[in-house]
Amino acid sequence: MKKLDKLVLKAFWGPFIVTFAVTEFIFLTRFILLYFDEIAGRDVGLDVYGKLFFYFSLMVVPVSMPLAVLLSSLMCFGNLGEFSELTAVKSAGISLGRVIRPVSVVMVFITGFILWFNNTVQPWANLKGYSMLWDIKTTKATLSFKEGVFNNDLPGYSIKISHKYEDGSLKNVLIYDHAESNGNRHVTVADSARTSTILGGSYLVFELFNGTDYVEDVDKSSGDGNTTDFAKNTFTHTKKFISMRAFQKTTTDEDQFKNHAIMKSIGQLSQDGDSLKNNYQLAIKGLVSMARQYYSYHLQPLSETAAHMPGGWVDSLIIAKEKLPIVKQTDITSSALSSAKSRLTSIETDDLLMYDRRKNIYKNELEWNHKFTTAISCLVMFLIGAPLGSIIKKGGFGLPVLVAIIFFILMYVLTIQGDKYAKEGTMWVPLAAWMSNLVLFGFGVYFLIKALNDSRLFEADVYRIALGRLKEKVIRWKTQVALFKKKSEVV
Repeated sequence: MKKLDKLVLKAFWGPFIVTFAVTEFIFLTRFILLYFDEIAGRDVGLDVYGKLFFYFSLMVVPVSMPLAVLLSSLMCFGNLGEFSELTAVKSAGISLGRVIRPVSVVMVFITGFILWFNNTVQPWANLKGYSMLWDIKTTKATLSFKEGVFNNDLPGYSIKISHKYEDGSLKNVLIYDHAESNGNRHVTVADSARTSTILGGSYLVFELFNGTDYVEDVDKSSGDGNTTDFAKNTFTHTKKFISMRAFQKTTTDEDQFKNHAIMKSIGQLSQDGDSLKNNYQLAIKGLVSMARQYYSYHLQPLSETAAHMPGGWVDSLIIAKEKLPIVKQTDITSSALSSAKSRLTSIETDDLLMYDRRKNIYKNELEWNHKFTTAISCLVMFLIGAPLGSIIKKGGFGLPVLVAIIFFILMYVLTIQGDKYAKEGTMWVPLAAWMSNLVLFGFGVYFLIKALNDSRLFEADVYRIALGRLKEKVIRWKTQVALFKKKSEVV
């Protein structure tokens, strides 16, 4: 490896590692905040949250990598330009393309890695992450009692306390037992209580002091159901065991989530796409056969006489109708109108069903294209960042961050808009999926041409001189107009 390659790669790897860590953290934080309300307060343990965040961090790698590439390439070549290293290299007769070449090779490997990641790691991370997220979401939040408010989190129980002490003990406890779903027939009142859990949190133990247990039992042997037995039990110390199964995390079968497109590889998406298209074509053909029931003549086999008539089956119907009485003709017209309305309703329903089928095809094809677009976007971002950094000649996290945010927002907006057009079927899916890369590729080619020509695109002196020349032209034009007016007045 030549010294020039070592210099450029050394200037690139440091910013790349730092920017990737920063962007990964930013997108991971955004992902966590998106589901924070659904996962906060669940008593599932730190190990479960750790696994969930690990899966989340893998899920955001394809999104954070293009931004990291853009930032690091801007900072790398901006630093080389700011400290005149790039100028020294160019003065030695080495072109900018030769300087960019070692990092370009690294970008090819990064693009290949992201493509492999999208095809293997990301579907696995999506499946694990979203299934675990579902398990956490379906787990009830940690049980907590508020003073003066009934707590209904425990299935079959409604509990109210008047005061909660710092040591966890409770004052004036009222428990309604609805476990048998027969109304307020079992009520427990206690002066104070303590709570604890047993069997690994499977059961909540209420240790009650100085209270009364009221039970009203309906005598089911009575025909009218009005006869009841009432029992009152006073206690100084007793325990009540309540199941905490609703607050425990359950593991959902991952096969329930495997049918989603983001859980599949490129090969699986291709197979699903072929199946969806074949099913759509079969459904279209089935519509014709199903439509036959709405027609008395059209789409039905013609009689031998009607088939040989000059006007075809339409003329045969007109001739046959004219031979019928007026009342019969009216009945036929009403029947035809009713059949047409029924067919119209059926067509509208079929159209909605076919639209849903087409949307599934579009979504599957869009996800298949995104496996490649997120990988290629790394190359596109490098094509923008490398020449742009050599033009602006500024390193650090100042101007490069601002420029990177602008282009990343542009990429994000174009991607979201393209996905919307693709899912609605208003734009060809490959074109919609690749729209952001195509637009940004144009910017990259433009900046590369400017950088190869040593353009002073972002230097203030260039625009100051251009503005000065424009002012001179305006003054010269005003002078000529004034002279022309004087001459016209003299004449």
